[in-house]
Amino acid sequence: MITINEAIDIVKTKCLPLLIETTKPLEKSGGYKLSCNIYAPMNMPPFRQSAMDGYALNWHDKLTYTVIAEIKAGDNHQPILKKGEAVRIFTGAPVPDSANTVIMQEKVTRNENTIKLENPIAINMNIRDVGEQVKKSQLALAKGTKLTPAAIGYLSSLGIKEVNVYKKPSVAILTTGNELVEPGIHLEYGQIYESNSQMLLSALYSFKFYDVTIHKVKDDYHETLNTLDHVIKEHDLVIISGGISVGDYDFVGQALKALQVEEHFYKVNQKPGKPLFFGTKQDTYIFALPGNPAASLTCFYIYVFTALQRLMNSEFYKLPRIQVKSDSIFKKHGDRPQFLKATYNGNTVTILEGQSSSMLQTYAICNALVFMPEDQSKIKVDDLVEVILLPV
Repeated sequence: MITINEAIDIVKTKCLPLLIETTKPLEKSGGYKLSCNIYAPMNMPPFRQSAMDGYALNWHDKLTYTVIAEIKAGDNHQPILKKGEAVRIFTGAPVPDSANTVIMQEKVTRNENTIKLENPIAINMNIRDVGEQVKKSQLALAKGTKLTPAAIGYLSSLGIKEVNVYKKPSVAILTTGNELVEPGIHLEYGQIYESNSQMLLSALYSFKFYDVTIHKVKDDYHETLNTLDHVIKEHDLVIISGGISVGDYDFVGQALKALQVEEHFYKVNQKPGKPLFFGTKQDTYIFALPGNPAASLTCFYIYVFTALQRLMNSEFYKLPRIQVKSDSIFKKHGDRPQFLKATYNGNTVTILEGQSSSMLQTYAICNALVFMPEDQSKIKVDDLVEVILLPV
């Protein structure tokens, strides 16, 4: 049985960036990384643009100007201003070449077709120059840039409709168990509704991994073997939920061995989630998570998230961690390091009741995990604790 840090280091070392290029429509490229530099196909802005609602002026040394026209955003006419003349103009509208400054409307007094400035002004005020943001043929975004909503908006403003990006990993979720049935089906005695696949699917979606398939098998060796063989061949990452323990009907371990999956670790010194498996077969990465829902989700956040970030060549392979004071008391049973469900309010953290690995009710309202190391037996009020921030 290995330590948490040893397990994380193994995942980091074994998981290599995919670096497979693909093309995506810009509107569907969120969360991807650019696989090549993008150079601006045009100047941005493409014309001199007003940064204010106000008046574009051909400057002279007096405070009074004659208003001869109006230009709003989208207009394409070019009034020619003589010295001492102005046009009413709005934010984003094209500034005439004959105008050399824009004064905001709050700084003038208007009387019919005449405006009077409150104070003297400078040349080139409140004008966005051609190419002020980026000039044609300049580097717009560099290879490796993650496409955030702002990046997508920026590229869209340049008229770009599709981008070359690195492929995100395809993921298979496999759940096992005779007792599991689909929600909506009548429960017989001894059955429970299957929830881990939807939980893990939602977790993947929260990090913008959408290429996911779900597979379900009964506690049958041959069915488990055949399904695993298929999903390992077809996906970059396989997440198995349940069946990895040592019970008489836990067939995942046997199937993985028969398929010659290379084991990198099995069992981690932690609570919850001790029976955790990580292995590889050729270019596919396989995690077998505990069947207990809370343990499964915790292992996803600590280990599977790390693998996904490594496959995407991200330098951030862990969820954010901060040091915060506890406003509650907790006493640990046993000596294993523990991940505790908690709520973080921006100043302190509260450790919640219901820490069982089978319970999701507490997990459903938490937004953080408190990490309690092996050598710590209790947490007191005002103790400084390590908090892992979860996506919300």
